[in-house]
Formats: sequence, structure tokens, C-alpha cells
Amino acid sequence: MNFGSLEALKKVSFEVRTGMIFGIAGPNGAGKTTLLNVISGALKPTQGGVYLDGEMLVGLKPMAICHKGIARIFQIPAVFPTLTVFDNIRVGSVFGQTSRKKGPKCLAEVIDFVGLKAKENVLAANIDLYSRKLLMLAAAVATGPKVLLLDEPLGGLNSREIDAYLELVKALNKDMGITILIVEHLFDKLVEISEEILILYFGQPIYLGPSDRAVENKKVVEVYLGMQQHA
Repeated sequence: MNFGSLEALKKVSFEVRTGMIFGIAGPNGAGKTTLLNVISGALKPTQGGVYLDGEMLVGLKPMAICHKGIARIFQIPAVFPTLTVFDNIRVGSVFGQTSRKKGPKCLAEVIDFVGLKAKENVLAANIDLYSRKLLMLAAAVATGPKVLLLDEPLGGLNSREIDAYLELVKALNKDMGITILIVEHLFDKLVEISEEILILYFGQPIYLGPSDRAVENKKVVEVYLGMQQHA
């Protein structure tokens, strides 16, 4: 992915198996969000392709990619503040063209699953940060995704909320069968939750493999973990 003469992503190639949790890490400016933008259709890559179940997605609009089964959660919670929690999630259902098969009963199940059952009639403007993150997650799940892209979902949360959110992500993966791609700065948490991990540095992969082996990689320690220790 080039922006003029800037190579934001270069030689990035990886495969995520169905049903896994796949982590993406790297320092600021490494290209993590750009990568999610390419996968979700917000950006069209300069070269290369993005495939879901063997089908090329490059060139499709973000809505069409959502209909194919990829949902995206942004780093800063994006909700409709003047709508209730329930109606925010219903928007997700309609956007994903799943309204015909996801009636109020199914939406209620999503609300209950993420832990917002007591807040479904509250305006989104009046809920706290953690609840907004849960709401954005629920709206994405309501689209009926095969794959869920999470962009630094733990930002701004306390330790208790972080643990609770990660348990929810695990449940979405295990109980709903959703494949997860998660970008996160909290490296220890990312290693803990993901099976495999991709680490980017100035737009290029410096590690791709089992998450628990990343800390043993010399290049990762030099250019990424070393930065974290001095931050």
C-alpha cells in the first residue's frame, strides 16, 4: 500500500485459518491500521490481493465486504449517540443485511452475550467507555460476520475491563465461531489471546508465527520490544 512515495505496507503476506485468533502488533506507524483498512475495503491496495474463502475482495466497497462476512471495529468507539443501545445494534443488523434472519429475539441474544442486557434502552450518549466498546462489538456481531477485525480495542480500559473484554473475544471466537484479527499495543495480552501473530515494522513483516515464540525472536526484541521497554 503506497501513499505517493511512502510505502505504508510492503511484502505483507499472511493467511489466517478459519476459527483462529490472529494478532497484529508493531510500533506506532508500523502500518497496522492501514492493513485493516486494506482488508476492510477502506483502502484499495496499490498491489496484491485480499481473499476471503478464495474470493478476491479488492475493489469491493466496505459495505459489500461486510456483506461477504468481514466486520470492523475501530480504535475510537463509533456509535450513534442519539439512538438507544438496542437501536445501535439493530443498525448493525440491517447494515449487514441480516435483518430478515436476525429478529428482535436474536438481537436480544447478542445484547445478552456481550453484557449489555440492562442497558438496551439507554441512549448510547449516556453509557461509559467500556459499554461503548461493548456496543460497537455487539453491532459488528449483529452483521453476522465470519471474520471480525479489532483495532486496538483495549485502549482506555482498566485492567478489570481488559480481562473481561478479552474473555468476551474468546467467547465470540469459541462459541460463535468467529475468526478474529486483533491489533493491539498491549503485547502481553496479545500473545496471551492469539494463536499466531504478525509483527510489522515500518510497513514490513519482521515476524510471522506462533505468538508465544515472538518474544524469542531476535529481530522482534531489537526493534519492537526494545522500543516498548524504553517508552
